[in-house]
Amino acid sequence: MRIKHKIFVLFTILVYLVFSQGNLVFAEDNKYPDYAKIYVGEDKFENLNRKVFIFNSKLNKWVIRPANIVWESIMPKYGMDRIQSAYANIEYPKRLVSSLMQKDFSATKNETLRFLTNTTLGLGGLYDPAKRYFKLDPINEDIDKGLAKLHVKEGPYLVVPVLSSTTPRALAGKAIEAALEPTWYFGTPITAIVKAGLFVNKTAYMQPMIEMLESTYADPYDVAKKMYGIENYIKDNNLDRKGVLDTTVKMINPPQDEHTDIAANTEDDHAIITPNPDPHPPMMVEVKPYIPELPESKETKPVASNPGIPALPTPKINVPKGMVGGDSSYLLDVNPQQETDLTPDMILKNYNPQSPVVDSMRTALFDLPGINDSAWMELSVWNRCFSNKIKTSSVAVTPNRDEYHYKYIMQKDKNSPVAILYPSIGEGITSHHSVVLAKLFYDEGYSVIIQGSNFNWEFVKSMPESYRPGIPAQDAECLRTVTSKIVDSLQKKYDCQFRDKVALGTSFGALTTLFLADEESKNNTLGISKFISINPPIELTYALTQLDKNNDEWNKNPDDLKQRVAMAAAKVVQVSQMQESGEQKFETLPFTDEEAKLITSFLMRQKLSDLVFTLENTSKSGKTDVYKQINNMSFRDYAEKYLIGSAYPSFEELHLATSLYSISDYLRNNNNYKIYHTMDDYFVNQQQLKKLKELSSSNIVLLNDGAHLGFLYRQEFIDSLKKDIALNK
Repeated sequence: MRIKHKIFVLFTILVYLVFSQGNLVFAEDNKYPDYAKIYVGEDKFENLNRKVFIFNSKLNKWVIRPANIVWESIMPKYGMDRIQSAYANIEYPKRLVSSLMQKDFSATKNETLRFLTNTTLGLGGLYDPAKRYFKLDPINEDIDKGLAKLHVKEGPYLVVPVLSSTTPRALAGKAIEAALEPTWYFGTPITAIVKAGLFVNKTAYMQPMIEMLESTYADPYDVAKKMYGIENYIKDNNLDRKGVLDTTVKMINPPQDEHTDIAANTEDDHAIITPNPDPHPPMMVEVKPYIPELPESKETKPVASNPGIPALPTPKINVPKGMVGGDSSYLLDVNPQQETDLTPDMILKNYNPQSPVVDSMRTALFDLPGINDSAWMELSVWNRCFSNKIKTSSVAVTPNRDEYHYKYIMQKDKNSPVAILYPSIGEGITSHHSVVLAKLFYDEGYSVIIQGSNFNWEFVKSMPESYRPGIPAQDAECLRTVTSKIVDSLQKKYDCQFRDKVALGTSFGALTTLFLADEESKNNTLGISKFISINPPIELTYALTQLDKNNDEWNKNPDDLKQRVAMAAAKVVQVSQMQESGEQKFETLPFTDEEAKLITSFLMRQKLSDLVFTLENTSKSGKTDVYKQINNMSFRDYAEKYLIGSAYPSFEELHLATSLYSISDYLRNNNNYKIYHTMDDYFVNQQQLKKLKELSSSNIVLLNDGAHLGFLYRQEFIDSLKKDIALNK
C-alpha cells in the first residue's frame, strides 16, 4: 500500500473516532418536520460546512465543470455510458464485501452473477446483459452501508473538499473501498491518466444535479444536506431495490371502471363533449371557506418608492353588483360539500382517478418529444436539443438589487408572436412545465419568454426590499413591469417588434395572469391579446388553507415519518428512472394518498422555505437559525406575518382582495381570456367553481378529472390549447 494511501486511511479512521456520535432524530417544538435534522442529525459544524460547500461550488464552476464541458464535447453520451458501466463493473469488490458484511447472501449471489456475466458477455462491463437478458438488477452496495449494518454510528454531517456531503462513517467506508480498488496499487502515469478520466466521466453525470441545486434553491446547502440524508437512508434500508414498488404495483394498471366508454380508444377520443352523460363524481374536501365581511374601499398606498419599479398600489376591489351592502354571496357562505349542477365541458376518458393529490402529481407526466433528445450529454457544445437552445438573459428591475434572470427562445422570424409564461407558485425559470409549454408554443410558431413565479426567491431578490409576494394585484403590477422590461430588451437586441403577445399562467401564475389581464384592460401597456389561465385558485386564502391541511398530514403518524418519507422518495426516484429508461410508461401512479401528500408537502414547504430564507436576508456562508422560524410557519402564518399590515389590516380584507371575485367586472365583461379548471381540484370547491362559471361563462372550460394540473399531459387538453393559440399562417 502506498504511503499516501496509508495516510488517507489513518486520517479517515481518526476523523471517524473523533466525530462519530449518534444523530438526533427529530427537532423539538417544530410545527413541521426538519428533514435535514431528521436524516443527518444536528449540524454541529454548520459554519465550517457552509464555507467548504461554497468552496466546492466555486471549484466545480471554475475547474470541474469546464473539464466536463470539454469531455462531453469529445465523447458522445453512448461512449460515456459505456465507460460508466465498465467502471461500475470494476467496483464489484466493494459490493461483494459490503453484502458479506451484512450477511446478505442474496445480494452477494446477485452481484457475483452480474460481475461474471457482464465481464464476459458484457465485454468487461461495457454492457449490461445481466440486467437485459437475465433480469439481474444492480444493487447499490457500499462499505458505508456494511458499516451501518454492523451498527457503527454515522457521526455528524460533514462537507469536505471535492467529496462534498459525507459523514465520518462514510469517509471510513471510502477509505476501505479505496483499499479494495485494484488501481490503487499501480502507480504508473497511465493509471493516473485513466483515473483522472474516470473521475471526469463520473462527475459529468453529477452536473445536472449540481446545476439544479444552485439555480433552483435559495439555500442549496440545506437542500443538498436533506438529499444526502434521505438518499443514505434509502440505501441503508434497501428501499432503492426494485421490489419497493411491488406493494402498490396494482395501482399502475388498475382495472377499468365498468362504466368506461369502450369508444375511449378510438380516434375520436380527444373530442370535447358537453354535457357529460356520466361524469366522475367530484372529489371535494371538507374545509369551510373563510367568510369575511366586505371591506370598505381604502386609499391607495404605495408598498415602496423606488425609481426602478413603480409604486405598488393597494388594488381597488371591484365587487359584483349586489354585493355592496353586506351581500357576500361571492365569498361562499355555503357548505362547500353542497352539490351543484355543474357539468364538465371536457371529458378525459379512461383517466382512472386515484385521489386529488395523487392525480395532481400526474402533472409530472407532461412532456413532449424532442425536449431533451440528443446523442450528447447536456453540457456538450454539440447538444442542440430544444432545452439547450433556450437562452438565459437578465434585466435590471430595481437599482441596487439583483438583476432578474429569464429564459427565452426566438423564432427565425424575430417579429413572430411571443408567448409569455408565468409558472406555478414558487417555480423558477428552470421549471420543467415551462420548458414543455415553451416547446408547444414554439412548434406553433411563437417565440417564448419564460419567467419565474412572483413567489420565487429569485424574483423577490430583484424587487424592492419591501416587496412581499402573495397579493395578486400587486404581484401582477410587478410582473407587468418585469415583462415590459424583458420585451423591450429582446426587441432592442434583435431589432424587432413582436407581432402579437399571448400570456399563459399555471396555478398561482394563472391567478396572477388574470389579475394582469384586469390591469391591462384598464391600461394596455404590454399589448397582450390573449390570457390563458390554467387551474387558478379562486380564493387564494382558501387554497393556502388547503395547502396547510395537506402539510399537517405528516403529524398523523409521526413515529414512523422517517421511514414513510424515505419510502415515498424511493418510489419517486424509481418511477422517474423507469420512465426515462423506457422500462415502464406510467399514467396512474404507484403512490398512496398519504405518500402523495408527503411528497407534495415536502415540495411546497421547500418553496416557502426558499422564500422566507430570502425575505429574512439570510447569509449562506455561516450558521443560521432561520430554519427554526421556517419549520414553525404555515402558509397562513406567512400571510399574517408578511401580508397583513396597513393596506390589509385583517385576514378578512386580505381574503377578498386576493380572490378572483375582486376582478369580477373584468371576468364578466371581457372575452380575451380562457380558463381551464377541473371539477376535482382540491384548491377550490364546487361552489367556487359555480361562481367562477357564472362570471366567466363561455371563457371557462371545466374538466371532469385531473385535480390540480394533473391533466396537462392529456392529448385532449393539448389539442384544445393548440386551438387557442393557433396562428393564421
